[in-house]
Amino acid sequence: MKKKLIIIIVLINVIIGYFAYNLKPAQVNFDAKEENIELKVPSNFPNPVYDLKGNKLTPAGFKLGRILFYDRQLSLDQSISCGSCHQANAAFANFERPLSRGIKGCTGTRNAPVLFNLAWQQEFMWDGRLDQLDLTSHNAVTNPCEMANEMNQMSARLQELPMYPPLFKKAFGDSIITEKKMMKALAQFMAAMVSANSKYDKHVRNEQGGNFSEEERSGYTLFKEKCSSCHQEPLFTDRSFRNNGLEMRSADKGRDSLTHRRVDIGKFKVPSLRNVEVSGPYMHDGSLASLNDVLAHYHHGVKANPNLDPELKKDGRLGISLNDREQKQILAFLKTLTDKEFINDKRFQNL
Repeated sequence: MKKKLIIIIVLINVIIGYFAYNLKPAQVNFDAKEENIELKVPSNFPNPVYDLKGNKLTPAGFKLGRILFYDRQLSLDQSISCGSCHQANAAFANFERPLSRGIKGCTGTRNAPVLFNLAWQQEFMWDGRLDQLDLTSHNAVTNPCEMANEMNQMSARLQELPMYPPLFKKAFGDSIITEKKMMKALAQFMAAMVSANSKYDKHVRNEQGGNFSEEERSGYTLFKEKCSSCHQEPLFTDRSFRNNGLEMRSADKGRDSLTHRRVDIGKFKVPSLRNVEVSGPYMHDGSLASLNDVLAHYHHGVKANPNLDPELKKDGRLGISLNDREQKQILAFLKTLTDKEFINDKRFQNL
C-alpha cells in the first residue's frame, strides 16, 4: 500500500512539473542587443517579392519580432510560442514531430513548415490561403488548435507588461501596441531569415567550400533531370501547388479549401528542399519519416490519385524511376542544401 502511494505521489509531481513548465512564460531575453539587420539578396537569388518599403527592416523592429516569436505570452494559456513549433535546429520546422501540438495538447492536421527565404514567397501555408507574410503570424495566434488567442486580447496583455511598450515605441514611434505593429515586427524577424550559404550555394557561386564530390555531382545531375520541374533552383520550389500521390483519395482537401475546385483537392504547395536534411518528417502530413522514405515513395509508392500531378505519371508508369544507386546519389546532393550557417545563426535564436 505504501509503495502504491509513493508511485501515485511521484506521478502527481511529474504531472504538476509538466504543466508548471508548459504554463510558465518562456524566458525571453528582453535586454538582448539590437542587430544591424538587412535583407541581403544572394547573388544567385532573384529579387524578393516582399514589400520592404511597407515594412522596413530596422534593428529595433527585428529585435521586437524575435522577442515576440519566442514569447509564450502570445498564446491564450501562455503555454507555447511560435518558437515551440519552429525550431532553429530544424530550419524552423518542428523537429521530428509529424504534426505540431498547440495549447492543451491539441494536435494539428498538417506538418509545421520550415521558415526561411519567406521574402521570396508569394503565398503561404500548405494550401496557399494567405498571400501576405504579415498575416501568417495572425493565423498562428488565432487558430484554435495553435495559440487560440484573440488579437485584441493579446495586444491588451502585452500593453500591461512593463517591458513591451518601450520596445514598441522604439520600433514604431509610439508605445501603443496594436495588431498591425505586432504582425509587422514578426514579419521583420521572419523576412530576415535568409538561407543561402549551403555547400550548393558555394558551389554555384564558385566559392570556397563548394567543391562537390563525385557522388554529389552525379546526384546534382540526376536531380536536374528528375526533380527540378517542381523543385526549381535556386529556391528549390516552383511555388506551385501539386498532388504527389500520397493517397488514392485525399483526406485533406489542400488547395481546394481555398479555391473550392475539385481539381485542387489534395494539392499542396511544393516545399523548398533547402535544409531538407534536418527538417523531417516530410510531406504536408508528416507521414514520411526520412529522406529515404521520400525517395522510395517517388520510386514505387505514388498512388493514382485523380488529381495526381502529370509529372508523376509519365511513360506509362507512376512516380519517378530511381534505382538504389540513383537514390543514394540524389540523397548526397540533397545534403549539400543544408545551410549550417543559417541553422546556427544566433541572431534567430532565443538568446
